[in-house]
Amino acid sequence: MSEIRVLGTTWCSDCTRSKAFLDANEVPYVWTDIEQDETAFEEVVRLNGRRVVPTIIFEDGSFLTEPSDEELGAKLGLD
Repeated sequence: MSEIRVLGTTWCSDCTRSKAFLDANEVPYVWTDIEQDETAFEEVVRLNGRRVVPTIIFEDGSFLTEPSDEELGAKLGLD
């Protein structure tokens, strides 16, 4: 995996906030709407045991689910 992946939905306010945080900090990522991509939906359920978005998957294979901006910044070394 060579990039950050954000799996979410268009109506999710946490997804919008996380994407805005990444954009503001110029962190490249690939967005996937799990309501349009069955494979992404299944990946979210596999990782979390249920549908929870955003699920943000990092280059090292780790992931955060519904992270705050502070958690996301710490993971990315932006703090």
